Amino acid sequence: MQRLIQLFWIWIAMSVFSEGVTVLAGEKFPPRTIPEGQGAADRFLKLIDRTRVPLQSELIEIEAAAGIRRFRFSFYSESGVRVPGILVRPIADGNRPLVISLHGTGSNKESQRPFLERLARLGFVGISIDGRHFGERMPMGGGGNQAYESAILSTWRTGIGFPFLYDTVWDVLRLLDYVETLNGVDTVRIGLTGISKGGMETYLASAVDKRIAVAIPFIGVQSFSWALEHGAWQSRIGTIQNAVNAAADDVSAPLNAAFVRRFYARVVPGIDGPFDGPSLLPLIAPRPLLVINGDSDERTPLAGVQICAAAAADAYSAAAALNRFELLIQPRTGHAIQPVSEQRAIDWFVKWLRP
Repeated sequence: MQRLIQLFWIWIAMSVFSEGVTVLAGEKFPPRTIPEGQGAADRFLKLIDRTRVPLQSELIEIEAAAGIRRFRFSFYSESGVRVPGILVRPIADGNRPLVISLHGTGSNKESQRPFLERLARLGFVGISIDGRHFGERMPMGGGGNQAYESAILSTWRTGIGFPFLYDTVWDVLRLLDYVETLNGVDTVRIGLTGISKGGMETYLASAVDKRIAVAIPFIGVQSFSWALEHGAWQSRIGTIQNAVNAAADDVSAPLNAAFVRRFYARVVPGIDGPFDGPSLLPLIAPRPLLVINGDSDERTPLAGVQICAAAAADAYSAAAALNRFELLIQPRTGHAIQPVSEQRAIDWFVKWLRP
C-alpha cells in the first residue's frame, strides 16, 4: 500500500492537466493559464488585460485633396508600445460614423487606404493601424513576416506577450479609447472590419467590446477546434510556419495536430476552446454582423465556418435580430475577397451606420 501511495504522488508530480494538454513536470513550455470567469468575454479580457497608460496621442494632417482629408496619428496602447495609424475623412465638417479596417498577415495599414477612401467619399471617417510587428512596427530593414514570427517564437519560449492576434486586439480596444477623444466622430456608430488575420481580430474584438456597433470579418471566421479535429490545420499554421517549425524543434516534437494544440495553448491560449469562433461569434449579437468567407478557403475551412455561423444564427434568433446577421459564402473562391464582396461590405456599413 505504501508503495502504491508513493507511485500515486510520483504520477501527480510528473503530470499536470490544463485545457486538455498534458505537461510533464519540469517541461520548458507549459500551457498558459486561461482565467476563470462568468463568460468567455470576461475571461478573454482578463487574459489580455494590461495597464491602460495615457494615450499621449498625436494627429497630423497630411493633405486635403479630392474631397478627402488625410491624417497620420499615433498613441500609446501600453507602456512603451506606440501604435501608428492613418485616418481619412470627408473635407466637409460633421459628426461622422467611423469604420476601422485591419490588414492581414504580411501587410500594413496603407493597404487599407483605398477601401477607407471609398467609405470617406460616402461620408465616413476611415481608420487603419499597423498590427503588431508589421508596417512601421517592424525593425528597421525588416520585411515580410520575419518580425512577426520571431515575436511568436519568443512568446513560445518565454510566455511573454500575445503577438499572434491578441496583442493587436488589445491595440484595437485602445484605438476605441483614442477615437473617443476625436472631434467629428460619432462614437455610437463605429464599424470594424479586417482581412484574414485582421478578420480574426475583428470578431475577437467585436465579441468583447460593445463599442463596436457593426462588424464585418473578411476571410477570418473559423473554428480552430474543428480544423484540428479534422486534419485541416496546416494551411492556417502555414501563415506562421517558421515559428511553428522552430517551436516543434525546441521540444523534438512531430509537427502534428497534438503539437499544434500545445503550441496554441502557449502562444494564443483558448483559440481552439473558449475563444474559438463558435464561442465568440454569438457574443456579437444583436449588433449587425456580416461574415464573408470563400467556399474553398483552406485557411478557414467551410465546415468550420458553418459551425460558427450556426452558433451565431442561434444567438441572433434568440435576440429577434436575424435580419442583422448574414453569412456570405463566395463561390469558387479561396483565401481572397471578390470585388462584389467588398461592395457588399460597404453597403452593409451604409445600411447600419449611416443615418
